[in-house]
Amino acid sequence: MRKIHVIGIGAGDPEQLTLQAVRALRSTDVFFVLDKGEVKSDLTQVRRDMLDAHVPGGTYRVVEARDPERDRSAEGPAYSPAVADWRSARAGIYERLIAEELGEDETGAFLVWGDPALYDSTLGILEEVLGNGAVEFGYDVVPGISSVSALAARHRTGLNRIGRPVQITTGRRLAEGLPEGVDDVVVMLDAHQTFRQYADKDIDIYWGAYLGTPDEILDSGPIAEAAPRIERLRAEARERKGWIMDTYLLRRNPERASEPDPKQP
Repeated sequence: MRKIHVIGIGAGDPEQLTLQAVRALRSTDVFFVLDKGEVKSDLTQVRRDMLDAHVPGGTYRVVEARDPERDRSAEGPAYSPAVADWRSARAGIYERLIAEELGEDETGAFLVWGDPALYDSTLGILEEVLGNGAVEFGYDVVPGISSVSALAARHRTGLNRIGRPVQITTGRRLAEGLPEGVDDVVVMLDAHQTFRQYADKDIDIYWGAYLGTPDEILDSGPIAEAAPRIERLRAEARERKGWIMDTYLLRRNPERASEPDPKQP
């Protein structure tokens, strides 16, 4: 039976590859890479650089396919169906790649940015492919250093405080209000800079973009002071590169921790 490695490759720093990831890389015959277009070609190049650094040349091949476009204009009730359609389109590509490009006795791999278990669709898509029944394979998962871990490390802070929870959420969810009973909130996938809603609150923000890469940008401080700087840095970076990946931690100060969030019903 064919075998697939799902390998977490970290947030961008080639040195964030784990020893387990390197072993998995070296046992792979075919690497599947979804091309996101010229604007994000540096993401593909980082993957190739990792292979050049850790896998002997001539022992593997790389198969590329174009990543399907997702309807990013879909909001409200249309959001979930749009994501489901995109995942199904990706499943069709995965199925074809595995069936046509991977021999019965070979091992393939998908290199996943960050950690495959955190806000990534690869595992769910592979399960969808298996459910379709057209191709059989087994797969394993190698965890990676997520952007969340990289963010905390670069700011030299923990994600939670003593005896307190931390929640990881999205910008879309944050727009509905800070989670009740949680004072440390990590936000991912926020295209709309939702942190601006809380610029009048006693909250600190720890922000990072392109974490682990040469383009990394960091900022932190009371949100009232840091938010305008982050908006400017984010706009400049997006204009320069054509895309941005950022993550941030919002931390309510202790004296405010027990006060209700006015955005909550």
